[in-house]
Amino acid sequence: MVPYYWQYLALLMQIAVAFLLGVGMIVGSRFIGRHRNIPVKLEAYECGIEAVGDARQRFSVRFYLVAVLFILFDVEVVFMMPWAVIYRRLPKITGSPMFGFWEMLVYLGFVAVGLYYIVRKGILNWNQDRADL
Repeated sequence: MVPYYWQYLALLMQIAVAFLLGVGMIVGSRFIGRHRNIPVKLEAYECGIEAVGDARQRFSVRFYLVAVLFILFDVEVVFMMPWAVIYRRLPKITGSPMFGFWEMLVYLGFVAVGLYYIVRKGILNWNQDRADL
């Protein structure tokens, strides 16, 4: 009888091969590739535009708010996809012909209230600088 932990031998071998392959590529790149550190190569490159100022400057909190709002509304769309896929089967699942419709309508109502709050708060208005955000 084979010991229990021998069943994991294939997994351990796969992990070892993946690790060795990664290390081998890095080491091989170091020995095979040409490395010439010329001044032009060491300059910072940003879309062909000459870099101006410090890269560690402070950003407005609006950038982060927009990023969080993008993630929030993106996740809400992800929650709508499964509903759309099973919409025709919902009457059989719930027993009510309109339950799925009203459920999504309530969900979209919450999303609309959130979007209304964001617009009223002025988070998406970049024309004015507000310190209370």
